[in-house]
Amino acid sequence: MSSKAQLEALFSSHGISLSLLDYLERYGDPTKLELQAQEVLRGVPIQYVVGNVDFYHANLEVNKNVLIPRFETEELCDKVIRILKTWKTDMLSIADIGTGSGCIAITMKQAFPKSEVIGIDISSEALEVAKRNGIRNHVDIIWKQGDLLQPLTGKYDCIISNPPYIDKNDSEVMESVRTYEPHIALFAEEEGFKNYHNILKEVKPYLKEQYLLAFEIGYQQKEHLETYAKEKFPNAKVWVEKDLSGKDRFLFILKK
Repeated sequence: MSSKAQLEALFSSHGISLSLLDYLERYGDPTKLELQAQEVLRGVPIQYVVGNVDFYHANLEVNKNVLIPRFETEELCDKVIRILKTWKTDMLSIADIGTGSGCIAITMKQAFPKSEVIGIDISSEALEVAKRNGIRNHVDIIWKQGDLLQPLTGKYDCIISNPPYIDKNDSEVMESVRTYEPHIALFAEEEGFKNYHNILKEVKPYLKEQYLLAFEIGYQQKEHLETYAKEKFPNAKVWVEKDLSGKDRFLFILKK
């Protein structure tokens, strides 16, 4: 077994941040530390190596069947919670479209325990992970398999989605993301816009009179999506907000 000093030297020689080694020591398997360190050196995302990630107030299982939740998605949840808290009711109906690990649905249920929260994903493998994460974090969520809005019934106060939105031809996608994370959760047709178009075209029957639609978007997608949303929802307030790194990242559609 390599000593910590040897592992530190190994990580440094590969130009890999020692914070990843700290993360590995905190969350990894102490009996497999050297093997797990080698996986990190090969480029496997550390969250997959240790099998979990912290997200908002939850700890989530992640594996190759689900996207690794990002800080930007935590920001989306935070912004949605702040808006919904102004509604003066915690008896909400909330749907998370493309739930993946269940990170958004679980965060919403933790924030609004009396609400009905549904998480939808087209991938049965992803839903199995989401179900385990619901149990792991002691929240009761309705999980349904299907394509985007297809499994929905009834009307909702809030529909949130972080759908696949990367153009397949985007050359900026990191190699580790393209190699290890599920393509079904990353890439979309129509230059990355297809899922937004489909949701925005079909969502109105599933919305209550007062509603909030919230999306994570690609930082280059603001202009098109803001215009498209205003065309589809002329009587609602439509706006885009930036993430903490100053990139256009969140699309909101609000009707009160």
